[in-house]
Amino acid sequence: MRPGALPSVRRVVTAIGKGGRSFILEDGPPPVTREVQERPGFRASNLWRTDDTPAPIDAEDYVHEHHGVMPPARGTVLRVIDYPPRHPDPEERKRQAAATFQRLYPDMRHDVESPRPGMHTTLTVDYAIVLKGTITALMDDGECDLHAGDILIQRGTSHGWENRTDEFARVAYVLIDGR
Repeated sequence: MRPGALPSVRRVVTAIGKGGRSFILEDGPPPVTREVQERPGFRASNLWRTDDTPAPIDAEDYVHEHHGVMPPARGTVLRVIDYPPRHPDPEERKRQAAATFQRLYPDMRHDVESPRPGMHTTLTVDYAIVLKGTITALMDDGECDLHAGDILIQRGTSHGWENRTDEFARVAYVLIDGR
């Protein structure tokens, strides 16, 4: 583990048992965590996915089948991403962003020519919830520093993320299929 890296996310899943009584079905690490060798410390954990709206509350867990960024049509995906401090070299940041999209998110339209590495667009409504640290939300025009407890609602816009601090940042994302 890279110095300063955050511990794994804990996922707790509930269920309804005999007689309609609730219980803890699962308590542990996320079933799917992916890293990018070219971007040390970057870690994306998929925690849950739904396939329809309204979502069946008793649906089986199949988040391990999820690949890419986009949620299923009419569905959602819950993902937590740990961002290491950005690399000081702009060319290395471009290489890291390209590797991240190529390996983890090939379903994305990633703007490789953007002066802001990692800019991409999704046809989703996303709730980005900063859990730890500070992350900078990049837009085509402007940017905004978000701190632990802040929430950004991203509505199908071109965007990117940078950690400009010396500490790791953790952001939870709920991606909702859009139109």
